[in-house]
Order: sequence, then C-alpha cells, then structure tokens
Amino acid sequence: MKTTSRETLGDFFWNRHANPKSGWSRTVVLPLLVYAVGERRWRLVVATLVFAVVNPVLFAPPENTEAWMTKVVLAERYWRTHDADVGSLNVLNLVNVPVTLYALVAAYRRDTGGATVATSLSMTLKLAFVAGLVRRFEDDLPELDFPPTTDLPSTEGTPRRR
Repeated sequence: MKTTSRETLGDFFWNRHANPKSGWSRTVVLPLLVYAVGERRWRLVVATLVFAVVNPVLFAPPENTEAWMTKVVLAERYWRTHDADVGSLNVLNLVNVPVTLYALVAAYRRDTGGATVATSLSMTLKLAFVAGLVRRFEDDLPELDFPPTTDLPSTEGTPRRR
C-alpha cells in the first residue's frame, strides 16, 4: 500500500506529539491563556496560541509507549483516525466547550473567581476525558490495530511499572 504525504505528515505529527513532554507542557495552555486574557496581555495570548499550535512537533518521538501521557496521545490518535465510539466520554468533551468559553469570558470580565473555577473545571473535564480514552484504549488493546503506523518501539514483554 502506497503511503501518501498526508499520512506521512500525520505520522510525523502524532509520533512527535506522543512524547510525554508535549502532552504535559500543553496542560499550561489554558491557565496561561486565561491569565493573559484577564491581564490584557495580548502578546502573551498570541505566544500561548502559537505554542499550542507548534507544541505537538517540538519534541522528538518518545523512546517507548510506557508513559501515561504517551498513551493519552495514542488513544486520542486512534479515536480521531478511526472514528471510534467513545460513548458517554463524549459528554465530558461536550460539557468542556462551554466551560472553557466561560473561563475565557470570565477572565475578560476580570472575574478572577469565575475564571479560576471554570479553568479548573475545564482542565478536570479534559483530564477525565483523556483518562477515559486511555482506559478504553488499554481495555481494547488486544482487539485494536493500534498504534497504527507508528515508529515507536514495542513495550511488549517489558515489565510494567506500577
């Protein structure tokens, strides 16, 4: 089967984004964005958005797939590329949209309490969503053709750290 440049670019993106440094460093994006909006620091808003866009390709692919954040990215990749049904997990994602928007509006209105609570809730919803994706990914692993076309070394036979 011939690989298209789009598939190659997708592999490049997902393999580098699978580095746990990529995922964990992205967790600061919303708090930074809310802070920047609240303080009217528009350069910081732009810098934060640029960071969010380029972050997935800043880091080299991980050495293995053991890190939880690597599993998050691999599960998200499967969900997005295979249109996998995640059932009630979608509710977390859907509720997260207005909560995140409220955090930004509250920050703009300089409602520190509202912005703080909404940002915390948004991050909790997002982490709960991705934790659910990982649980689903790990439970279904034997049945899935996953991770698809990755250059990451297999962790099969490697003892799991608990």
